[in-house]
Amino acid sequence: MAQSPTKILKTPRLTLRAPAASDLDDLFTIYSNPDAMRYWSCAPYASASAFQAYLDRMLVSAATPPVTYFVLEKDGKAIGTAGHYQENEVGFILHPDFWRQGLVSEAMGAIIPYLWSVLDVEALTADVDPRNDASTGLLKSLGFQVSGTAENTYCIEGVWSHSVYLTLPRPT
Repeated sequence: MAQSPTKILKTPRLTLRAPAASDLDDLFTIYSNPDAMRYWSCAPYASASAFQAYLDRMLVSAATPPVTYFVLEKDGKAIGTAGHYQENEVGFILHPDFWRQGLVSEAMGAIIPYLWSVLDVEALTADVDPRNDASTGLLKSLGFQVSGTAENTYCIEGVWSHSVYLTLPRPT
């Protein structure tokens, strides 16, 4: 399997790169945004110091090849994150100013083939809040298919959320 600790992927509009400590302000703006975090598995981060701990975990993970979770950079600014982040699960988040422009589809279109080249998994999965039609539609457009559902999977600020699971088998 190919491995690179400093892997950078390019798409027509994005640079996909490993997270960096300098991403704190841009990423905190996203991860503290109630709209961006509406369907995430935790509440929006209330402070930059609380988010710093999350970013530190991203940095530790990125220091061990292969890099599988990327910052989406557009015009020199971090506008989101996307990729593989645990077991065989993928996910993504994007600043609302960049929604509905095809950027996550473009990013995942580059990330998924790369993940197949560096991960020894039979399938990629995603866990999506069933109210998140945009993410479900995006994943289906990438070839993911619904493989199950579960109720009460996340409790965020006293409110339970459900999950739709989607799966993309490894190409043969």
